[in-house]
Amino acid sequence: MTKTIAVFGAGPGFGRAVARRFGREGFRVALVARTQPKLDRMVTELADEGIEAAGFAADLADRGRLGSTVLAIVDRFGDPDVLHYAPAGPDFVRQQVDIRAADATSFEFGLDILLRTPADLIALLLPRMLERGDGAVLFGLGGPAGVPFPQVGNTVVVATAARSYLQNLHASLADTGVYAGLVQVAGMIGGSESAEYFARQFDPSLLPEPLDPTLLADAAWDLYTKRDRFETTIGA
Repeated sequence: MTKTIAVFGAGPGFGRAVARRFGREGFRVALVARTQPKLDRMVTELADEGIEAAGFAADLADRGRLGSTVLAIVDRFGDPDVLHYAPAGPDFVRQQVDIRAADATSFEFGLDILLRTPADLIALLLPRMLERGDGAVLFGLGGPAGVPFPQVGNTVVVATAARSYLQNLHASLADTGVYAGLVQVAGMIGGSESAEYFARQFDPSLLPEPLDPTLLADAAWDLYTKRDRFETTIGA
C-alpha cells in the first residue's frame, strides 16, 4: 500500500526537500502551508518529478482550523503515515527577541507554532498510527535546542521545550511501531524564505553559508528508516 507523508510547514527549503526525498521513495505527499498559489507551484514541480502531491492551505498558528485541514488530507490520501513538522519563515524570524527584552508575551508566538500546534496535530494523527502499529512523527527545529543563544532567547526557550516534548514522546512510543524523531537545524536553510529574508536585511557576504536542504531531508529519511536514535543535528 502506498504511504503518505503530511508536510506541515511546506516551504521552499526543508519542506520541499522532504517532499522530494520521501516522494522518491514512493510516498504520496500532502503539503500544508499558508499560501495556495505557492503550494500549487510545488505540487506541479513534484508532479513533473513523478511524485503525487496535493496542497492544503492553512495557517499553522490557527489551531482552530487544524482539524478541518487534517480531514481534507484524510479525504484525499487516507490517514498519513508520517507527520513532518518544520515551520519557519520571516514571520517567525520577526518574532525573535533578545532574552533580556523578553516578557511573557514574547513567548506566545513560539509556543503556538512550536508546541501547541504540533501537540494538537499529534493528538489528531497519533491514535490511528498506534492502531496500525506503524507511523512516524518527525520534527525539524532551528537550533540546536538547549544551546544558549540569547539574541533570539525567546525562540530558543520554546524550541527547547518542543524538543523535550518530542523526546518524551519518542520514549513513550518505544515498542509501539510508531517513531518520533528530530532533525536539529544549526544554520540557515538554503532556498528558504527565512534565508531570503536575511539576505534582504543584511549584507549576504556577512551571512553564514546556507545549509543544503537535501542534507536535512536525507537526515529525516535516515531517522525514519533506521529509528535507531532520537535526533540528529545538521550544521555547525
